[in-house]
Amino acid sequence: MSTATARRGPRLGWNILGLLVFVVVGFPVYWMLNTAFKPAKDAIDPDPSLLPTGLTLDNFRRALDIADFWGPVGRSLIVSLSVVLIGMVVGLLAALAISRFAFRGRKVVIVGILAVQMVPLVAMIIPVFLLLNDLGQYDKLTGLIITYLTFILPFTVWTMRGFIVNIPKELEEAAMVDGCSRTGAFVRVVFPLLAPGLVATSVYAFIQAWNEYIYALMLLSQENQTATVWLANFTTKHGTEYAPMMAGATMMAVPIVVLFLLVQRKMAAGLTAGAVKG
Repeated sequence: MSTATARRGPRLGWNILGLLVFVVVGFPVYWMLNTAFKPAKDAIDPDPSLLPTGLTLDNFRRALDIADFWGPVGRSLIVSLSVVLIGMVVGLLAALAISRFAFRGRKVVIVGILAVQMVPLVAMIIPVFLLLNDLGQYDKLTGLIITYLTFILPFTVWTMRGFIVNIPKELEEAAMVDGCSRTGAFVRVVFPLLAPGLVATSVYAFIQAWNEYIYALMLLSQENQTATVWLANFTTKHGTEYAPMMAGATMMAVPIVVLFLLVQRKMAAGLTAGAVKG
């Protein structure tokens, strides 16, 4: 057996395994799209077909007519973009302080960030509800934004810390020797290298805020509901309208897909590859 043949066997096995993982992960998305475009009566067929039996846009029209769609989507965009903007600014500054400066209690802060991420979100619903009610932020988008930041910020700080630590300090020191201040060295040298990390972390924060359901359901009234809660309108006392629900889920997935397509090139590894030679 030749060396090429010996190598082809394991490679073929890994390719088959990768294909199986892709099928398992991608099938729910395919089924959502298939159900969204098929006639409503076919969506509840006890013997469904894996291939589309007919294409229709009636489910999308039904999804838009059953309840206000653009209002919840607009509120979700406001909340998600606000969380991303605030989380990136505060998280980056906190990660920079933890990574580049030595101060008393630094290890305690790092351990605290990890500990916060271990707390289940469901366990904090009642305390968060009572706190926001006392602060007058119940049923307000600002209250929901503050709540989302409690679990987005720890991840942001920890992730950005990893990116900053991987950037050699020698780059900043060289820039400061050339006349840059510490702030100038960060803006001109470190910040451009952090761009892929910022984009990847921002996408995660946006997806988390966009898809969150429990807090949006508990902390907002029907008039101020977000897009994820809006999907609950398809479940009534008469049953669930699966085809329009899948059409609504498809429309909700569009912003995430567009965002990923716009920034996919930035979500690459190797932040400092080639930055330091020798």
